Amino acid sequence: MTSASNEGGSEKEMATVTGRPNTYLEAYGELIAERQERDPVWLRQLREDAWTRFDAKGFPTTHDEDWRFTNLASLAKSPFRRPVKGSIAVSAREIEAFRVAGAACQLVFVNGHFAPELSELSGLPKGLEICSLVAAIDCGMVGVAPEGCASDGIEQHLGRYADIRRDVFAALNSALWEDGAYVRIRRGSDLAQPVHLLYVSAGAGEEIMTHPRTLIVAEPASHAAVIEDYVSLGSEAAFSNAVTELVAGQDAVVSHYLVERENLSAFNVSTLRLEQARGSNLSSHSILLGGGLVRNNVHPVLSGDGAECLINGLFVGAGSQHLDNYMLVEHAQPQCGSRQFYNGILDGSARGVFHGRIVVHKDAQKTDAKQTNRNLLLSDNARIDTKPQLEIYADDVKCTHGATIGQIEEEQLFYLRSRGIDEVSARNTLLYAFAAECLDRMHEPAAREFAEGLIRERIAELARNRRTASSAAATEEEVQQWEEVR
Repeated sequence: MTSASNEGGSEKEMATVTGRPNTYLEAYGELIAERQERDPVWLRQLREDAWTRFDAKGFPTTHDEDWRFTNLASLAKSPFRRPVKGSIAVSAREIEAFRVAGAACQLVFVNGHFAPELSELSGLPKGLEICSLVAAIDCGMVGVAPEGCASDGIEQHLGRYADIRRDVFAALNSALWEDGAYVRIRRGSDLAQPVHLLYVSAGAGEEIMTHPRTLIVAEPASHAAVIEDYVSLGSEAAFSNAVTELVAGQDAVVSHYLVERENLSAFNVSTLRLEQARGSNLSSHSILLGGGLVRNNVHPVLSGDGAECLINGLFVGAGSQHLDNYMLVEHAQPQCGSRQFYNGILDGSARGVFHGRIVVHKDAQKTDAKQTNRNLLLSDNARIDTKPQLEIYADDVKCTHGATIGQIEEEQLFYLRSRGIDEVSARNTLLYAFAAECLDRMHEPAAREFAEGLIRERIAELARNRRTASSAAATEEEVQQWEEVR
């Protein structure tokens, strides 16, 4: 089985990262043959340009500054296959466990393809248009859009923001995506409940790759929340390479939630590109709980005066998980504000990365930007690499950054234990208090409740495992002491 381990390798191993298994070329050839007559000219050109870029560049190595803390050798050498549409049967009962209570609608994608029989699209709120991205493009070609969706606006936005020149994973996605979600919130619409997009990997014995593509267009003065949720059925390794482009019109208010809870053999690379118009307010909430090797890219560009952006995240890792967070915030216009708050909890031999970069362009006077990364390491083998970074080309700005790394305070643990609280519950309380800082910045009730349930479950599991590890270590120490006495 392919492993998502991220152990450091030799220079020879590093060199192999730039290689590309033939499966990617095969997948591209098959997809182009299938879509040749169905894709519009502009989309065919986008795919061709993107493939040319990926084929020339290959996967990044640790010699690339943006990837210096993450070794992709195991991903690059894995022969992931393009899944055959409909080859895996997934039942509604299997999906039920992943539903979000209170969602306005739920689109389900299995191995990168829309599954209408598993989705819930009845009773859509006024002002929301949503459907499969490929269905909207296909129907736009023949002039008939699916119910609840319109195809106009796709050419204007799709592929216009994700940078295939700079990001090879965005290029790979742009070349190989087969389906995804198209969400459009009409001008002035206020959605009281979140949209849930569920992406399911189900290999059934095969190691598959998917490249989900999501386009979210929030028209001026609209208000909405969207949850992107990545899960696994089974224990097989899978590679999910997702790209989301979110366009916020003037004075739009949008919250985006990324939830990654795949199995521990999974590779997940997600890229969220945010384009903000004047007065818009965007929030990005990332919750990374699963996956073996995860890379979370968030790239907002504040392109209109007075835009505001919040980047909020929590990553929790144990065992040999590797969770890499790369934030690039670009202030392109004056009087914009951004806030980054990321908390990490790592146990076992897990490794976390936070690379937060703020770029203030020359015209972005009166910028107000803040960046904070806080981390808890629960074991001696856990590791965090944190790199806050400011790049300022304007002279009238207010920018700060900082990072902290620590452990659970033994005094706090002792205090709770002295009040009759058992060790597992005490650890759970302290860990949840640290993680809850992320929840406090979520304001959509249904989305927050969903996130809170997942975080509580993961934190409780971590507390139980830490108690087990502590007990095992204590037992081993007792044995050693007994041997010395003998």
